[in-house]
Amino acid sequence: MKRSPDEAGSAGAVAAQGPTVFLPIEGMTCASCVRRVERAIAGASGVAAADVNLATERARIAFAGRDADIAPVVAAVAEAGYSVAVETSRFAVEGMTCASCVARIEKALRAVPGVIAASVNLATGEALVQHAAGTVDAAALVAAVERAGYGMRPLDGGAAGGAEATDRRDEEARLLRRDVALAAVMTLPIVIVEMGAHLFSDFHHWVMATLGDLNWPLQFALTAAVLALPGRRFFAKGVPALVRGAPDMNALVVLGAGAAFLYSSVATFAPALLPAETTHVYFEAAAVIVTLILVGRYLEARAKGRTGEAVRRLVGLQPRTARVLCDGTEQEIAIGAVAAGDTVVVRPGERIAVDGEVLDGRSFVDESMITGEPVPVAKEAGAEVVAGTVNGTGSFTFRATKVGAETLLAQIIRMVEAAQGAKLPIQGLVDKVTAWFVPAVVAVASATFLTWLALGPDPALSFALVNAVAVLIIACPCAMGLATPTSIMVATGRAAELGVLFRKGDALQSLRGVRTVALDKTGTLTEGRPSLTDLVTAEGFDEAEVLGLLASAEARSEHPIAQAVVRAAEERGLGLAPADAFSADPGFGVSAVIAGRRVEVGADRLMQRLGVAVAPFAEEAARLADEGCTPLYVAVDGRLAAIVAVADTVKPSTPAALAALHALGLSVVMITGDNRRTAEAVARRLGIDAVEAEVLPGGKVDVVERLKRAGPVAFVGDGINDAPALAAADVGIAIGTGTDVAIESADVVLMSGALTGVATALALSRATMRNITENLFWAFAYNVALIPVAAGVLYPAAGILLSPMLAAGAMALSSVFVVTNALRLRRFSPPQPAGAGS
Repeated sequence: MKRSPDEAGSAGAVAAQGPTVFLPIEGMTCASCVRRVERAIAGASGVAAADVNLATERARIAFAGRDADIAPVVAAVAEAGYSVAVETSRFAVEGMTCASCVARIEKALRAVPGVIAASVNLATGEALVQHAAGTVDAAALVAAVERAGYGMRPLDGGAAGGAEATDRRDEEARLLRRDVALAAVMTLPIVIVEMGAHLFSDFHHWVMATLGDLNWPLQFALTAAVLALPGRRFFAKGVPALVRGAPDMNALVVLGAGAAFLYSSVATFAPALLPAETTHVYFEAAAVIVTLILVGRYLEARAKGRTGEAVRRLVGLQPRTARVLCDGTEQEIAIGAVAAGDTVVVRPGERIAVDGEVLDGRSFVDESMITGEPVPVAKEAGAEVVAGTVNGTGSFTFRATKVGAETLLAQIIRMVEAAQGAKLPIQGLVDKVTAWFVPAVVAVASATFLTWLALGPDPALSFALVNAVAVLIIACPCAMGLATPTSIMVATGRAAELGVLFRKGDALQSLRGVRTVALDKTGTLTEGRPSLTDLVTAEGFDEAEVLGLLASAEARSEHPIAQAVVRAAEERGLGLAPADAFSADPGFGVSAVIAGRRVEVGADRLMQRLGVAVAPFAEEAARLADEGCTPLYVAVDGRLAAIVAVADTVKPSTPAALAALHALGLSVVMITGDNRRTAEAVARRLGIDAVEAEVLPGGKVDVVERLKRAGPVAFVGDGINDAPALAAADVGIAIGTGTDVAIESADVVLMSGALTGVATALALSRATMRNITENLFWAFAYNVALIPVAAGVLYPAAGILLSPMLAAGAMALSSVFVVTNALRLRRFSPPQPAGAGS
């Protein structure tokens, strides 16, 4: 990293005992800001001294120890009212095999000066690194990981990165399949000869007569080939890990298989070095251990590949080419060449290439892979279309508005990948355990060997070796490392298929504890725009005639109620006549002359002023008020003509969504700025548990904070004024058809805009956490139960020992079990309230 002259020149000003880091500071405006930031940084944990430069807007920080932990510095700067510019880099990590690898790589990344946080995902094979902007380059991070014994390379953040990760997993599975086949071919003869000779005396005699003294040397040659060729991956990673004093899963395999192989080699070529009664070979154990672990790795890789199918399908939605109009002629060009503003032609059955706005033509488009909604959506001039969706039987042209990484599809892929790479709080337990697990296993294996050597029956050395090897092999922490990330991958992918995007992976865990769902009314429970709900005419008046006159009078008004009336007339195909002598009286209503007829529309106070009695509609007015609607009256030529009501209609999906939330045992609270009578009428009709009415936009946060005192709260909203409440809630859920500000403030996004997605997200959260708990129980219980068995605790009482080969098989199956259990989440179905499916 380059330093400015003033930074380099002031290097001696601070007595640095440890590394020095330069951080970009945002928000400083004067010398007092500099002093405030310097005091804040100097008070952070681990900081020896700090200099802040207002001109360069950078802080030079000297740390007291060997490590430069800047997370406390960033927090201190934020608490002082300023901020550190932060970037996130994404990498593909190679060579990981277990949870210990994850912990080791994260530690190496965090030790790089400038890194704030690092999260490594064993299931995806990727690392997300947060670092101060401009302080860390990719080469330094890659070098740190390589020093730890692994490989790493940068990934881009778009769909291409997702495709690359998919290709990487496919290649891993292909190589493992090849190695499994090679290992099996070489291991099978060893197993047949050695195990067959033990089981059948005639076969033993045949082997001795046929192979004689060549038996063990041939087994040695085949086992050496298994270890050196398909098993080379274990030694390439495990031996350096042992040398560094940081053993991982590969090291356990190296110790187990290597010990069996070396002991057997001595027994074969230098038997005089061993007591006569211990001259046995365990070549089949060494070969079978490697083969079975490779089989488990292969099955695990295949299963892990299936966990990422949702992202793979999303990436596959992007067409490779688009048909663009150039100088009046259609040209098929690469998708990367499409620019904003281009006119794109869509034929029947084609996928839409980029986001845009329809110019002409009409069709129905299947948007189910984006929204989760199965019903095709009508598209005509002015409608928005989204990349990756499928056109129906019509044809149209549209203007490209967002291309490349800016399309909604690309953003969805990034959000899903980010959520899949997240670490849930529950993962902290796994990280703490795996930090000491492998060294503890090596210690247990050593204790097992020494105990059997000292106290075991003859041949004690053989018993000691076999049981120590079994402990090393049975205790691999692979299943622990996969328990959480595989469930997250499958769950977030399945959620995306259902139109629910988890912008933050930890929302999967937070949602499980939610007991109250607070809902904004307008745009969330309702359509978000008024519509004409009732029109009742007086005797002697025709409904269509009155609506035409009413709409013609309101056409000159910009009030939402007036627009709703005009829309209703247009939807019924009623033409609007010119309005003369139009006037609007705030608080009362409007009046106009339509085709020579005087039309007046307004509240009852306007009719009273005009001397028009509204008593004939008293019952209708009371009914509308009870339903939360405000009635308006229409007078034509001084006679009462009709009563009308305009309201923000409830979304069709709202009743089923609320029923599903109640079925999950949740309390539902509606927050609205409407008057209490109207709000309570809506709540009664929908079965909402509680109402917070007449709440100003700024008051929603106060309501959410008050509700949180009784337990975790999820807030659902869609507008700009909902953003603070979304951020204040334990979990913020944004309606995807709402504003970008609301979506950016949320933890979960419902792409379809249907409220049923809230119940889907909550139910999926519970299913995911239940799945993770099952995985962790299996992973921990497996080790707790079988390590003592492998050590031989059952032998004194029952004569039971665990063969290293069985240990290898059990270890391999534990990881496969965990991943397979996580894959059950692919079959998750949204909750259906009683009667919803009928």
